[in-house]
Amino acid sequence: MSASELFVAAARKYLSAGRKSLSAPQSLDLAAQVSAVDLGLKPAVLYDINGACAEQVEHYLSSLQSLQLVSKSLLTLDLNGNGLIVNPVTVKSNLEQVLHEGSSVAVIDVCHSQESPTLADPLRGDLKCMIQDLLLLLGGVQQLDEVERLLSGGEKCEEWNLCTVFGLLLGYPVTYWFDHTKSFDNCLSMTPLTVVTASATWQPDTAAHRCCLYSFSVPAALQEEIKSDLETWKLRLQQRFAQQNLLKDLTINQSVVTLPSVCL
Repeated sequence: MSASELFVAAARKYLSAGRKSLSAPQSLDLAAQVSAVDLGLKPAVLYDINGACAEQVEHYLSSLQSLQLVSKSLLTLDLNGNGLIVNPVTVKSNLEQVLHEGSSVAVIDVCHSQESPTLADPLRGDLKCMIQDLLLLLGGVQQLDEVERLLSGGEKCEEWNLCTVFGLLLGYPVTYWFDHTKSFDNCLSMTPLTVVTASATWQPDTAAHRCCLYSFSVPAALQEEIKSDLETWKLRLQQRFAQQNLLKDLTINQSVVTLPSVCL
């Protein structure tokens, strides 16, 4: 079997939800994402294709590692039932940069009580504690055995705003924050949003598959204020991309959308 076929077979075997398994395009999209994480092109991928649990994601990753399709350094992170495949070295490096510099990620406050989104201090008390907790959690990687690479956030992650956490873990230059203890609503309704996407062609063998590596949004009104963060993210991605040859033809695009409601 080719590498592409092995990736598809693993996804269909381990990531079924009920009687429904992943399609070939879905399996290849996930394979490209995991390969990008392995190469350090992105720090993590959040599994959200169907209802497969974090344990299933861990079995899927373990099968890829046993087939030597990806390195054994990757692990599965379970945050309140959400499964992520992460590159712990890249994630820790990104989080430490935010913690020490506070300028590589723009945090946008979208609490529903506000008339419009505003920039927040990435090192404000609650956010700083959350980043420190994430680093402490990732510090437990050494305690995982080589067979089961599933790291759980436990009860601690129930205190976190997972929307903000996912933005940090997925390597976005922008992440949203709101006071989830009061409301999960936000003030993004009918707010023009600039959607940034980064796509590439993944070619592990003779087959080539076009996939989206990143997709995130920025309130258009704040785009100029966080221009430096966006440019830094773009430059670093291009530099990392040039250091590998598994993914080719990187394209970064943006468009503006306005939606009646935005679910975070």
